[in-house]
Amino acid sequence: MKILFRHCLVILLGALALGAQAQAEDFKVGFVNTDRIFREANSAKAAQAKLEQEFSRREKDLNDLGAGLKTASDKFEREAPTLTEQQRAQRQKALVDQDRDFQRKRREFQEDLNARKNEELQQVLDRANRVVKQVAEQEKYDLILQEAVYINPKHDITDKVIKALNAATPAATGK
Repeated sequence: MKILFRHCLVILLGALALGAQAQAEDFKVGFVNTDRIFREANSAKAAQAKLEQEFSRREKDLNDLGAGLKTASDKFEREAPTLTEQQRAQRQKALVDQDRDFQRKRREFQEDLNARKNEELQQVLDRANRVVKQVAEQEKYDLILQEAVYINPKHDITDKVIKALNAATPAATGK
């Protein structure tokens, strides 16, 4: 009886394993590299160009302010030995104030740029996610991953998504 029970158990486990393998073969997985989408999709490139245009003037002003501060600092270093103690203290205070103002403006610029960049990238990601969902439904994927430690390149559908994203107009992707 024990032998018959073991034999039936082995047959049952084998059948379950074969069923699980058949189910696994029907399970279709894909992977999307969001970093590539942010680099290669036309909408991401357009967002980057928009940000560059939007922030170029402030960046130039900030660079000019930094160059002026460096020039003033270099001039102070050259002239410091010939200045009176009072003149030296006044110029140092003015340089410290200028530097503080420059650092504040640079920090504000970076914060504003990061906030806008996040807004633009979120819009690109929202569009890309809609396209990923369309590709998944059309090609009957069960699971699409966006983050993975390792992925076999045969499961990477990033090229399909970028192609579909570039072909889609903003209105077609919901924007």
